[in-house]
Amino acid sequence: MIGQILFIIILAAAIYLFSKNVGKIRRNILLGRDTNRSDSPALRWKTMAKVALGQSKMGKRPLAAVMHIFIYVGFVIINIEVLEIMIDGIFGSHRIFSRPLGSLYGLLIGGFEILAVLVLIACITFLARRNIAHLKRFSGVEMTSWPKSDANYILIIEILLMTAFLTMNAADNKLQLLNYGHYIKAGSFPVSAFLSALLPSSAAALETIERGCWWFHIIGILAFLNYLPYSKHFHILLAFPNTYYSNLNPKGEFSNMASVTNEVKAMLDPSFVPAPAEASRFGAKDVTDLTWKNLMEAYTCTECGRCTSVCPANQTGKLLSPRKIMMDTRDRVTEIAKGIDKQGNDFKDDKSLLDNYITREELWACTTCNACVDACPVNINPLEIITEMRRYIVMEESQAPASLNNMFGNVENNGAPWKYSNADRFNWKDSQ
Repeated sequence: MIGQILFIIILAAAIYLFSKNVGKIRRNILLGRDTNRSDSPALRWKTMAKVALGQSKMGKRPLAAVMHIFIYVGFVIINIEVLEIMIDGIFGSHRIFSRPLGSLYGLLIGGFEILAVLVLIACITFLARRNIAHLKRFSGVEMTSWPKSDANYILIIEILLMTAFLTMNAADNKLQLLNYGHYIKAGSFPVSAFLSALLPSSAAALETIERGCWWFHIIGILAFLNYLPYSKHFHILLAFPNTYYSNLNPKGEFSNMASVTNEVKAMLDPSFVPAPAEASRFGAKDVTDLTWKNLMEAYTCTECGRCTSVCPANQTGKLLSPRKIMMDTRDRVTEIAKGIDKQGNDFKDDKSLLDNYITREELWACTTCNACVDACPVNINPLEIITEMRRYIVMEESQAPASLNNMFGNVENNGAPWKYSNADRFNWKDSQ
């Protein structure tokens, strides 16, 4: 009974803390401007099923895709057993699903063990790629000690959890063979049966190992759950809503500002009466000028570096890193949120996303080719943030580079980006 009470307290505390931290992140995301992403629900469900659930965009890097599938499928399916562990913990039972499921239970446990081995292989492979092979896309100015450590922590935690799971089963299997106590014969142990030889023969020692691994496994799962909101691995949860709310417009299609559109319509048609519109800033200077979807993407980013690795500006040595754009956005909105927590909703500081986090050189290095958008496994769009910040620089500050100002002048005067007048536009034909 003491164990049950202790387990219920730990479970309740873990759920409370997780809910509280998720609530904070939701509040942070909603600091962004509103945008409508509720159209075409059927297509959105299809996109989520294909990209988030089906991992369709992972296949561009086959080795990483296979390893990620091992972890993704293994960790999700193995957590079905977590449900059984929780019920056992609350009611003091042991392998409560074994009787109602019958022979199917043995197949499930056997499958869980095979998946656990695959998860171990994948995690060890990923650790080696990061810390021994030193893949280039895992480095960069934005990849400071914390992002690198965060990735390693998660992989190590998963290795420990899978090891505890298999060791728990090995001890349980040996206790079943000894007909000890309440350890009924249930389950199939194709992997942990081989580990049994490494364990002591004493029933008391085996029970200590089994109980110790049981507690370590479930507390580790709950601790992992509460670590996610502080980690880039929160994408495990946010990947699904993030892909559901994907931008369904063709890549490269820019959004129009209602206030600018109304001005143009009024210029073309003096009788046009625009609907009242809320005054807003042109473009984005800080994260609160971005949409909630942009901020959701910042929290969804897992810092895999696929976007930066295909960025032509980054490949040619320029400062731009699309991954850094997302990381800086997340850091800035988190900073503002902490200020709000301390000083209230009127919190203001002398910082902004532009200049304090993201430099103008980074923004103007972007070629708007959409390579980063296409590469992201969960449909994150760094380009939207870049173009909104460029829009602010051009329309609010009139600080565009000289080459762009020349083009703007030509468009205004000649109706085209070139310096030739409309009358001379087709003169090139005479020379053919």
